[in-house]
Amino acid sequence: MLVLSRRAGESVVIADDVVVTVLEVRGDVIRLGIDAPRHVRVHREEVYREVQKANQAAAAASVEDLDLGSLLPRREPGPQDPPRAP
Repeated sequence: MLVLSRRAGESVVIADDVVVTVLEVRGDVIRLGIDAPRHVRVHREEVYREVQKANQAAAAASVEDLDLGSLLPRREPGPQDPPRAP
């Protein structure tokens, strides 16, 4: 891990196109500004971890876990529909 000291108004450049600027230091709270291209995702770490967790859960879901029937409107069977199995 690279450790840097910066004061309010000073910046760090990452990979030529991401600039992190210290906006304000107030006690033990630091406000950062991040200037990055739109294709670069920027999340707080705790949000990033939750997104990863949700993605893993979604990837592990099976078709049986999905309640697709709730998305479709209910309709009465017509005369040409085969009888339903119990």
